[in-house]
Amino acid sequence: MRHTISVLVENKFGVLTRVTGLFSGRGYNIDTLNVAPTQDAAFSRMTIVTTGDEATLEQIVKQLNKLPNVIQVQNLSEGEYVDRELVLVKVGVDSKSRAEVMQITDIFRAKIVDVQPKTLTIEITGSGSKVEKFLHLMLTFGVQELTRTGQVALPRK
Repeated sequence: MRHTISVLVENKFGVLTRVTGLFSGRGYNIDTLNVAPTQDAAFSRMTIVTTGDEATLEQIVKQLNKLPNVIQVQNLSEGEYVDRELVLVKVGVDSKSRAEVMQITDIFRAKIVDVQPKTLTIEITGSGSKVEKFLHLMLTFGVQELTRTGQVALPRK
């Protein structure tokens, strides 16, 4: 089962290393990890997506709460939350496929951010399922390069 965890931490040297060390030291996998400062530069928010059963998740949350510089840990999977991911994808195109790629991009409310003679670079943001559906359609045209931010999330309440 996939779990989304939000961790508010002090924006200090070594915090990221301690958090990732906790996961690797106990054999837990991080599917995605996103870290950035909050509205207060003294704090950063980590959004961690991991896989495991309820007992594993409970252990992760307990261990995270024990780390220095950790302010708050929330299991977002327990309630409602808003999540988004940003993807940049470079797709191969020719004169025949360019219009179709542009049409699909428009349907998904994505943006073309770079146009080259044989490629289009597209930016898409949205939920994981929206991004996956878009990428699946782009595979037929030939994905040449891809980068993803990983999930970012905030609780609704």
